[in-house]
Amino acid sequence: MITIPKQVFTFFNKLQKNNNRVWFNSHKAEFKALEKQVKDCYNYLGQLMNNHDQIDKVKIFRIYRDVRFSKNKQPYKTHFGGSFNRKKPELRGGYYLHIQPNNESFIATGFWEPNKEDLIRIRKEFEMDDEEIRDILKQKAFKSIWGEFTGDSLKTAPRGFDKTHKAIDLIRRKQFVFIKKYTDKDVLSSDFIENINTAFNTARPYLDYMSDVLTTNLNGESLI
Repeated sequence: MITIPKQVFTFFNKLQKNNNRVWFNSHKAEFKALEKQVKDCYNYLGQLMNNHDQIDKVKIFRIYRDVRFSKNKQPYKTHFGGSFNRKKPELRGGYYLHIQPNNESFIATGFWEPNKEDLIRIRKEFEMDDEEIRDILKQKAFKSIWGEFTGDSLKTAPRGFDKTHKAIDLIRRKQFVFIKKYTDKDVLSSDFIENINTAFNTARPYLDYMSDVLTTNLNGESLI
């Protein structure tokens, strides 16, 4: 059974109090050992996911923060984050796993910042027919895990759309993301990775629907 080591939380809590290069460099060997174990967990999850999806890349983000344009000048992140990319171009969207102490861990799926073309295509689809997406999002299995959309929305209708349209709540959205949070106890449980795999599998109808939208035109003709 592959699990997240509890020492990860201990290390990040110490790093939170000593977020500087001197402390980190003196504990770098400890970090690298933990990083290897966590990477094994991410890669194992990727293998499980390939039983129900097509994951072509698992990427673990580096611990070093880019502080050039940030008010927060602390040089290190105090979490692990990694993405699971679906096979392009036919499969759109992706998955994310965030490991952070003090009950700040979460998973996410969907479309964080769609480009201009994708955003227009999604909105046009909702304008034309919002029943299919609403049916998917209210499925009991999906809703019990993922709940409601999170992320930013416009305050009013985007240009070219009717602000009284029945799907305006969907059309106003700028992000199409779902998040599920986890406690530290959840993360350290023996079946955590398997539970995440199940949650990601439950998101498939949503991701597949959005993939169909983004790989076709409004007439349903393939763009790939």
